Amino acid sequence: MKAGYLLTLTAAIAALAGSGFTWAQNYPTRPITMIVGYAVGGPSDTIARIMAERMSTSLGQHVVVENVTGASGSIGAGRVARAAPDGYTLAFGDWSTHVANGAAYALSYDVIADFRPVARLPSNPMLVLGRNGIPAETLGELIAWVRTSASSMTLASSGVGSPPHVAGAYFQNLIATQIPMVPYRGAAPALLDLVAGRTDLSMTQASFALPHVREGKVKAFAVTAPARWASAPDIPTVDEAGLPGFHMSVWRGLWAPRDTADGVIGKISSAVADALADPAVRRRLAEIGEEIPPREQQTPEALAALQRGEIEKWWPVIKAMGIKAE
Repeated sequence: MKAGYLLTLTAAIAALAGSGFTWAQNYPTRPITMIVGYAVGGPSDTIARIMAERMSTSLGQHVVVENVTGASGSIGAGRVARAAPDGYTLAFGDWSTHVANGAAYALSYDVIADFRPVARLPSNPMLVLGRNGIPAETLGELIAWVRTSASSMTLASSGVGSPPHVAGAYFQNLIATQIPMVPYRGAAPALLDLVAGRTDLSMTQASFALPHVREGKVKAFAVTAPARWASAPDIPTVDEAGLPGFHMSVWRGLWAPRDTADGVIGKISSAVADALADPAVRRRLAEIGEEIPPREQQTPEALAALQRGEIEKWWPVIKAMGIKAE
């Protein structure tokens, strides 16, 4: 009887394993939801929709973008962390949702342990921006002007722990000068007020701000990268302009809930790679200034390594600057 029980148990385990393998093989059998933690029309939403459209072709099911806004993307990310690990709910995340928020917010989930990395997505640096009329033409002149006028000027930011917020605070830290910061609910309204001259400075995603720079609506003093940005090679790097080391990239990635099967992760990752290799997708991303990582850097392993490295770099900075959601 004991031997019979063991045989039955072994058969049951084998059947379960087989059914899981078959399930992963058949995935997906219905539409997939890609959650973006930011508003419609923003940089992340735009990229997510470009990716979702092409991924739908590879996966044979619609990939639907759903915008779940609030708390610098943490509300949307939290929904994915709590979702069933079946591959049908994915997080289109970024530096804020999967790095900075872990230090700035009291989250109900762990930014590493509660997710499985799927693929690294396009990125772009930030621009140090100023309103028209500022009596400075270079970053060095801007810093000198800020140091003599800081109390009477304003720096636009968006969302606690967001790239513009952290970059703005880090800029102040590097130049040892405090500037009154004006919080906004997103990058778009912050940039609009800068264009209108209601604020003086802002640190904004390069791809998002470039059209306004090209139209002469705002001044771009430097790009926060060690090398010049391919979409605007005329803008100097922070190293060249006199603020070495002020490097910050707004990178993005795709995550699934913890315990999602390897086979499912592999299928989604392959769909991302197909999309990023498509000439039409590459052209659309290049038009909005996004930089596509090399194929070997698009993997789940590469995204995991990037996330951990950025946490090691930025968590001490964020905590030291006292950036915390109330």
